[in-house]
Amino acid sequence: MGIFKIAALSAVGYAGYKYFEKHKDSDSPAFATGQTGSVRDAGPTAMRDQPNNWNKTDQESDESFPASDAPGNY
Repeated sequence: MGIFKIAALSAVGYAGYKYFEKHKDSDSPAFATGQTGSVRDAGPTAMRDQPNNWNKTDQESDESFPASDAPGNY
């Protein structure tokens, strides 16, 4: 009897997983429209939500991500 419970729960879990994978939001909040990949291009034009003010320090910091070193001229 226990094996049937495990099989039923596995089937329900698999069906739920497939349902959520099918309906997963494919639009990443950080990417501008039309961009693909796992890392966003640098700069405010590559962002979906444009920043209010963007200066040179913001640009250099954005370009250095995901590197561990910060820009040298801040």
